Amino acid sequence: MRKQIWIFVFVMAAFVKGMAQENNIDLDTIYANDRMNVALIFPEPIRQGITGSENFVFTYNREKEQHLGLLQAIPGEASNLLVISATGSIFSYIVKYSEELEKLNYFIAETGKIGNEIPGLPEKLIDDQAFFSDPKAEKELADKDTYYQDFSSHLLRSKQRIGKLRKRKDGVELKVQNIVFHNSELYFVLEINNNSPIDYEPAFLNISVETRKQGRKKSIQKLPVSPVYKYLVPEIIPQKKTSRFVYVLPKFSIAEDKIVVIDLKEQQGERDIKLKIKKRFINNPN
Repeated sequence: MRKQIWIFVFVMAAFVKGMAQENNIDLDTIYANDRMNVALIFPEPIRQGITGSENFVFTYNREKEQHLGLLQAIPGEASNLLVISATGSIFSYIVKYSEELEKLNYFIAETGKIGNEIPGLPEKLIDDQAFFSDPKAEKELADKDTYYQDFSSHLLRSKQRIGKLRKRKDGVELKVQNIVFHNSELYFVLEINNNSPIDYEPAFLNISVETRKQGRKKSIQKLPVSPVYKYLVPEIIPQKKTSRFVYVLPKFSIAEDKIVVIDLKEQQGERDIKLKIKKRFINNPN
């Protein structure tokens, strides 16, 4: 059985290579390691995912088709990743091990496919500009933003809470009221409470995954997680007022030696807050 699987991988790899050469496609490279989950979010549900080497592991929900897949790797030679969607679309990438990762989340565009496994279904490779100027694509994006907005509004009305996640500094308090997993995204329901006598103007609020490396040379690696949508983010919180808002992030999980850090920085001030969130809240959201 194992031999048959590797024969299948070899045949599919050769098929994809020929398809790529025929369409003059340069395959993108995705880097992974054994300490972080690299998330690949596809425009269509994943039906099958295959790596060409045992040094790479691609996991996805085999019981219920979802858009999310996770890639990990151990040191070794470069290989390839082949993903087939529920509609037969083929996505192919070169995968390599890297000790340091500059990117943790890949949002695969519809234009990232290199073909279709079903004969007679040609794929038109168009650039991102053409895709986003397509009225149908624009409508789909607008519909998704509307969905994010509606669900975020629902969460702000909800009384559900995840735990006591808060940090105070000089009369300003940052809270994480809820973390909800829904449709391959994590919704962070956030609150800034300004009990100080001075208005608070946020310069930015960033969310990142922090890794603490142990040993003789201790270091901290911080990788940002970019939101796909923000809802009701305040420009200013007046004195004695509270503002609640939502960050929508791609689904991710963290290992035992990692934490999620929320950095809130004040505009023209020093009331900066760093709130740390442990693994159990991220990996077990509501």
